[in-house]
Amino acid sequence: MGRTLVIGDIHGGMRALKQVFERASVTKKDKLIFLGDYVDSWSESPQVLDFLIGLASTHVCIFLRGNHDDLLMDWLRGKDNELWHQHGGAATMKAYFRLNAESKTKHIYFLQSLQNYHLDKKNRLYLHAGFTNMHGVAYENYPRLMFWDRTLWEMAVGLDKKMLTTDVRYPRRLLLYKEIYIGHTPVTKIGKTVPVNMANVWNIDTGAAFKGPLTIIDADTKEFWQSDPLPDLYPSEKGRN
Repeated sequence: MGRTLVIGDIHGGMRALKQVFERASVTKKDKLIFLGDYVDSWSESPQVLDFLIGLASTHVCIFLRGNHDDLLMDWLRGKDNELWHQHGGAATMKAYFRLNAESKTKHIYFLQSLQNYHLDKKNRLYLHAGFTNMHGVAYENYPRLMFWDRTLWEMAVGLDKKMLTTDVRYPRRLLLYKEIYIGHTPVTKIGKTVPVNMANVWNIDTGAAFKGPLTIIDADTKEFWQSDPLPDLYPSEKGRN
């Protein structure tokens, strides 16, 4: 039986993805859960998607939808977003101008196939950002929140560490699942560059879009592996810095 490996936000960093796969010694026995945001910031977003599409033919993969992936899909379909240009989209647009129509169509199909969340047999939830419905993700009234919401992480970070789960004030959302794995909000915002656990929430976005590394974590053992910081791998680029 292989490992359950969770991969944080990649943001177009193909070099980091290859490096961290090697450091984690990923094999075909491992189940790979990608938390989304495969694109934007660094220059190799198309290469990342090609790699993931190929990976699905040889490995057990779960691909979740990130907000940047959704923005790219909109753009490929002809819907532009000026704000996206300022938050990593410019590098992606430049890369896609060099792609042929066949490759773009293949990427649209992949982006359409992404899942909003994954719940495993151990009641561990995986999604890009968060959710707001007190009954859980299956009841979420606004599915887009699963790749845009930040309140789940903010709640976990701000929770009184001494509060017991039996306390009536304890957030109901955090009681629904054994563990929750997310990306979306870089842990660099709280001065970290490694996976951070708050309550039962694990944040695996270690800042690859900016100055941090890309991370893979074993959901069972909590052992993790990291690439070099992305600016070191792309010295001629700025990412989102």
